[in-house]
Amino acid sequence: RRKPWPGSMTWRYLRDDRHLPEAVISAAIHYDLLREGPRGSMWAAHRDGEGIVTGCEERGPEWRGFSTGGAKVLFRFGFRDALRLCVTEAAIDAMSLAALESTRRDSLYVSTGGGWAPATDAAIRLLAAQEGLLLVAATDNNAQGDTYAVRLKAVAREASCGFERLRPHEEDWNAELKARVKNRGKGEKRK
Repeated sequence: RRKPWPGSMTWRYLRDDRHLPEAVISAAIHYDLLREGPRGSMWAAHRDGEGIVTGCEERGPEWRGFSTGGAKVLFRFGFRDALRLCVTEAAIDAMSLAALESTRRDSLYVSTGGGWAPATDAAIRLLAAQEGLLLVAATDNNAQGDTYAVRLKAVAREASCGFERLRPHEEDWNAELKARVKNRGKGEKRK
């Protein structure tokens, strides 16, 4: 599949429907994380520890899923040598949290793709084993997000690394990003 480009259907979906800043979209494209999917959807690459693509999260205006025959490991956005690992449930949420935090240089934003496959567990445990790492459960603000956070806290305890629960005010990080963009727009109109 082709990479998205300014004005493509995937670009417009991410910018206009999901409210991701163009700088975040451009960075994800630059690091070869995104592909154009059918009907304006985006495909976000899951990679193993060696950087090999194992599958793609598929998100669009009309559907969401994971590539047929692919394996969930981790979508990885940010700095590979970061000592702050923010685990989200979807690639859109990983990029949304990065946007909300101005893509912190000390952070790697990852997505499990809404699942917890053995390969995902192994990848998170490998990253958590880095000396000085802070594992951040940046999962959704709902029961499933809380379940993931408990699981991540156990991983942090076993790895003897730091742990933090970061919860959006809205249901997920993309909804949080949309709400902030909307509120910013209201503030600008009042001036």
